[in-house]
Amino acid sequence: MTLNIGDKAPDFTLKDQNKEEISLSELKGKKVILSWHPLAYTSVCTDQMRSLQRNYERIQEKGDTVVVGLSVDPFPAKQKWADILDLRDVRIVSDFFPYAEVTKAYGLFNEENGASQRANVIVDEEGNVKFYKVYEPSELPDIEELIENL
Repeated sequence: MTLNIGDKAPDFTLKDQNKEEISLSELKGKKVILSWHPLAYTSVCTDQMRSLQRNYERIQEKGDTVVVGLSVDPFPAKQKWADILDLRDVRIVSDFFPYAEVTKAYGLFNEENGASQRANVIVDEEGNVKFYKVYEPSELPDIEELIENL
């Protein structure tokens, strides 16, 4: 299943690196960047999350926006990785249990390697998909394109 621009974004509740729950439905009224990375601790995934953190203030200039990094890595790995990357503003969540449920709902699960695809999804203030782009596994998403589409 692939989502289209204008579709209602599937709701979810996951825990971030601080063990705080994030529910998409509770973020109504804010923009949400959902940035999928295949696996924590890999070079492009690290650069992807660091780029979001480094550009967090620029992202906020486009309106109140919650930035969430997602992968199917287990929670303890995500928590430690967030500490290593010093992610202060980017919330990083684990879609590990039930395994890849949210990733599958967004049409971003890669059956071949059992991980997510690399993708960015922007959800607007009403909970609809505003931007949806899948990248090659080795491709670093363009932060300028993401900010432009906010």
